[in-house]
Order: sequence, then C-alpha cells, then structure tokens
Amino acid sequence: MKQTWRLLILFGLAAGQLACAFKPVGQDVKHDEYAATRPVVKYIPPRENGAIYQPGMAVGLFDRVTARRIGDIVTIVLKENTNASASSNTSASKDQKVEMPGPTLAGQKVEKDGVEVLENNVDAGREFNGQGTSAQSSTFSGHITVTVSEVLANGNLVVRGQKLMLFNQSQEYIRLTGIIRPVDIRPDNTVDSYRVADVKLAYSGDGVLSNANAMGPLARFFQSNVWPY
Repeated sequence: MKQTWRLLILFGLAAGQLACAFKPVGQDVKHDEYAATRPVVKYIPPRENGAIYQPGMAVGLFDRVTARRIGDIVTIVLKENTNASASSNTSASKDQKVEMPGPTLAGQKVEKDGVEVLENNVDAGREFNGQGTSAQSSTFSGHITVTVSEVLANGNLVVRGQKLMLFNQSQEYIRLTGIIRPVDIRPDNTVDSYRVADVKLAYSGDGVLSNANAMGPLARFFQSNVWPY
C-alpha cells in the first residue's frame, strides 16, 4: 500500500513539472516585445540671430505623410488567406510462379507410394495499396496599426505593434512584427499584410474564455510526446 502511494505521488510530481512546460499557444510571448517604439529625439542647435533660415524651421510643402522614420505609425491591412491540399495514391503488386518438375533417374521418376517426391511448385505474390489526403484552410482579416521600430540600411522599415482588447473577463490581443518597403505603403499610410516580409502574426487571448478552451496540465501531459503510450 505504501509503495502504491509513493508511485502515485512521484507520478503526480513528474506530471506537474512536465505539464508546466506545455504552455498554450500565444501565452509565452512578452508584452514588451511588441510595445510601441518612441521616436528618436534629435538635438537641435540653438538659434542664432542674423540669418533668415533657422534650424528646425523648415516646412516641406510636398512632404510625405507616410511612415518612414522610427516612431512613425503605419496601418497593416490583414489579408491572410491560405489554402493547401495534398493527396497521394500508391499501388504496387508482384506475382511470381516457379515450377520444377521431378527428375527422372534411370528412366523412372522418384516416387513414394505413387507420389513424386522431388517435384516442386512455388507460387508467391504480394500487393500494396496506399492512399493519403491532407487539406488545410485559414482566413484572417482586420486592421492593426503598428510603429516603425528600426530603419534598415536599405531603407526598409521594421515594424511591430499590438492591439489589446478587453471583453468582459477575457483579454484578446493581436501582435505583429515584420519588415515593409516604403514603396509598398499606400498614400493613406496603409500596407497589405501579404507585402510584409518575415511577418510574425499572433492572435490569442487570456482570461476565462481562453482558459475554458484550453486543456488542463494533466491532459496536456497525456497528449504530449512524453507520454509513451
């Protein structure tokens, strides 16, 4: 009886430790990684009298309004639609037949009780059929406004941002990071998500509703690769 209780306690501790390693999707991302980037404050030299043009007083009549500097904002139009399917079918068969009649010795067949004992006949065959089908489809649409966190040497913009929404007792969020080209930004300061390179898009949530749709620690343990059965 004591041995049984010891095994149960050890099993419970092992399952608890392993289950802690299996976090739900989207729960292991830090909020700071998607925090808005503040613009860089540039030093402006003090004004000096005696000149018509002063530093910091230039006004561009035809200046662009789209994002191009660190801290600028740009709206990403989420247009993610993926469809993938694959199928395979394999069939193979092989038949083989070998006949070896019994030899004749001294003009007589080798028989025992009237049956030839050296006559052989081999008939073998094999067949294989395999078939597989896989299909996946996903659609994601919406908008998220992010900030420029870095300007690369070639002029491309690294953007990142998140949108947090609190509904009743649940918090949902959309997070995005990626690289965009300034030429892909439309005049209204928007860019389609399929033009974002190295994009990382996450949609998940925390709260009562998310917890209700997630497996418990022990259930995740039995569904993981650690469980040997």
